[in-house]
Amino acid sequence: MSSNPLMRPLFAAILVALLQTAFLGYMIESRASILRNGVDVVLKTVPVDPRDLLRGDYVILSYDISTIPADKVTGGFPTEATDAQLSVRLETQPDGFWGVAEASFSSLAPKEGSVIARSAPFYFYPTPDSPQASLNVDYGIERYYVPEGEGKVLEEARNASALSVTARVDDGGRMQIRLIAIDGKPLYEEPLY
Repeated sequence: MSSNPLMRPLFAAILVALLQTAFLGYMIESRASILRNGVDVVLKTVPVDPRDLLRGDYVILSYDISTIPADKVTGGFPTEATDAQLSVRLETQPDGFWGVAEASFSSLAPKEGSVIARSAPFYFYPTPDSPQASLNVDYGIERYYVPEGEGKVLEEARNASALSVTARVDDGGRMQIRLIAIDGKPLYEEPLY
């Protein structure tokens, strides 16, 4: 019994299309899940080197919580170079923004009034001669895409310390931008799906 030679390429094309659709669906659902089920934290942005302000259709954002003082790290630092990720406990500060209360290379236990965020993976290289003063980490929310030509307003507000970001954090510590505001007035808001 011979099979039709045209059926194999057709079957392969259908399989590839299904896999691509499933992957895109997973990416969209992953983001939507954070926005639907996470906890809001309001973050203060800090100015970024003006040579890297706007590239194309996105604005580069940096946050106070991106710099973690070494004295906030509990449980010590890795003793060998390694791929690492930090658990970062965020708590509301007197100014209403959320800040770093503690961080750890291990998991942190939940605690009332705080949220645990996870940094993006990074390569940690210990420096035994001079101890770490601070760690700079990303959370995956350092770029915000805007309609073409609208980034200048966000850049100016960010550089004037008038821009705030409300990010939603899910139970796994993943963050997603939910709202961008200038002087407390919402400018861009993501739907909660």
